[in-house]
Amino acid sequence: MADNVTSLFRSTAAHSPSMAALTRESDGAGPVDFCIPCNPYFPTPAMFEDMAVRLREIITYYPSSADTITAELCSLLRLPPQCVAMGNGSTELITWIDHLLVRESLAVPVPTFGRWTDQPMETGKRVDMFPLQESSGFALDLAQYAEFIRARGTRVAVICNPNNPDGGFLHRHAVVQFMDAMADLDLVVIDESFLEFADAENEPSVVQEAMLRPNVVVLRSLGKNFGLHGIRFGYLVANPALAGKVRSMLPKWNLNSFAEHVVFMLKEHGAEYAQSLHQVRRDRMDMSGQLSALPGLTVYPSQGNFLFVRLPVGAEGTVVRDRMLTEHRILVRECGNKIGSSSRFLRLVVRPQVDVRRLVTGLEQVLYGTSRRGAAGPEQATGTGYSSGTPAVDRLVSRTNGAGMPGLAAQAAGAGVPGLAAAPGAGAGMPLPAAASAAVPQPVPQQLPQPEPLPQSLAPVAAMTPAAPMGPAAMAPAAPVAAPVPMAAPVPMAAPAPMVPAATVAPVVQAPPAAAMPGPTPPGVPARGGLTAAQVRGTTEPGPAPVPAAGWPHSQSWPNAAGMG
Repeated sequence: MADNVTSLFRSTAAHSPSMAALTRESDGAGPVDFCIPCNPYFPTPAMFEDMAVRLREIITYYPSSADTITAELCSLLRLPPQCVAMGNGSTELITWIDHLLVRESLAVPVPTFGRWTDQPMETGKRVDMFPLQESSGFALDLAQYAEFIRARGTRVAVICNPNNPDGGFLHRHAVVQFMDAMADLDLVVIDESFLEFADAENEPSVVQEAMLRPNVVVLRSLGKNFGLHGIRFGYLVANPALAGKVRSMLPKWNLNSFAEHVVFMLKEHGAEYAQSLHQVRRDRMDMSGQLSALPGLTVYPSQGNFLFVRLPVGAEGTVVRDRMLTEHRILVRECGNKIGSSSRFLRLVVRPQVDVRRLVTGLEQVLYGTSRRGAAGPEQATGTGYSSGTPAVDRLVSRTNGAGMPGLAAQAAGAGVPGLAAAPGAGAGMPLPAAASAAVPQPVPQQLPQPEPLPQSLAPVAAMTPAAPMGPAAMAPAAPVAAPVPMAAPVPMAAPAPMVPAATVAPVVQAPPAAAMPGPTPPGVPARGGLTAAQVRGTTEPGPAPVPAAGWPHSQSWPNAAGMG
């Protein structure tokens, strides 16, 4: 595998080669997986044994229809089946959300799950990317995000809670306020794929609110929570009209027999599932503490089943990734191909303590050891530019350098076309409306931050002007909302990035009045004075080519409104 490891990563259509591909390249045993965020404690050995005994029956016959499987899942979750659509993995549902419900533009904080940027770009939509700041621990400020959406006239907003790859968490009341403020958008998507692993709040899910709103979809995962990524199943929750629109487009047998078997056996294993989530949360705290002890390694607070870490100065992610795999048989997720991230960051999945000790030992040798090929720090890697795994998206992002059709952005800026302002150069920061641009970066918090309530001026949608700038008075916080005590998180060891001098900050771009807004912007062109993907990444040159108790617990005893932990 040592000779082929780089080509394995460059030839895959995903961010990492599959476990099957890695196993074929080795002696028949795959590496320890710190890359794919999967529950390592579920299904139980007894459940795997049951599936093994019934393997021939499961794979020989057609599954039941998706309606039958969905009805069983909804009985377990205590959700109305007409509000649920099950898909062959969350990516299938994201694809249909894009095709059916996203008309022109979509806003999403970055870095995040790549399909939320790549999927709409593949279909020619404008993607307005709101960069999360390392200086604030990649926390999402919902008030600034709302301003960003209004200034750009975006029609669809996405939030991942917890966010992937950093594990940032938003409390339920703040998400509900945001949904209310965005009630006039075409769609608001709350991706709760990793919410099962959160423990900062007893009931963090907004599925109950989504069913009552005309423009909200909540996305949930099953493969991640149940430790069965290979089965490919997930679901969305929305009002009956939205859920029915997606459900009507799905094939009759889009769910396989393994998915059916697992869904129908879950009611007998609720206690084991709850215990598995509890163990993952304990492991997350232990793993965070061990990684934080490594010199120069920054660990960010997370509510997912993974940790986002910044490597010490001089260490390069692809070098660390390749050496961890070839020398220690450990697979890690290097995040250089995530928009808004870089190759200095790794996402490490929470695993049992015995595996974490092996991970820490490997990192110590790769980052600081001298007995093998020297420290990883001085090595310079190639091929760290953004690669979505989809050639069409890579050409759009890299070849055009964020200009869309060649020369269009420059011609528009030179002609003084309204709504297209010159974007700042690399490192100049994201232009925000005046009320938000003066915010001083804060150091990474020592605890999970309590979200600030959205400005009162955002709440009454009927009185809102889509592109109106928000003055200082509008940014005054609303009356505080009671929130649970935050869970203590490890303190990152690295100091926050230095502040950019005022003289180098890009000028504030004020959005034109709503009447002056131009029509849809071609893909890749800066969105109404915003940034393109290349500029968000801070690059101005095209990157390289892509390389005990029985029974399921009552919903009231589960930590969220979906009844699923």
